Amino acid sequence: QVQFVESGGGLVQPGGSLRLSCATSRFSFSLHAMKWYRQAPGKERELVADITPDGGRTNYVDSVKGRFTISRDNAKNTVYLQMNSLKPDDTGVYYCNAGIYYNKDPAFRSWGQGTQVTVSP
Repeated sequence: QVQFVESGGGLVQPGGSLRLSCATSRFSFSLHAMKWYRQAPGKERELVADITPDGGRTNYVDSVKGRFTISRDNAKNTVYLQMNSLKPDDTGVYYCNAGIYYNKDPAFRSWGQGTQVTVSP
């Protein structure tokens, strides 16, 4: 079964930064686009960013464009999300998954535990 292990979340003040990591295993990481999702309290999980298998192209939801950067290290089977200028609306649990680039649906039904991001004064 595929595994996703997210880390790097925490409590940060508005305007602050965090860098999330997602270590993966048990699937061909370098052959898949990778995605970051988030789920805010009381809301459905939404796609935040994704990146092509070779890392050459990235895509972001409008609300995070210019503030978040997705990247990947295929040698480490790990995807990252650098989050700058954080806002309270960025609060939620962040998850990673694989899939097809520019497609909102995840490839796998398995999810990791996620990492909590809380942006508050």
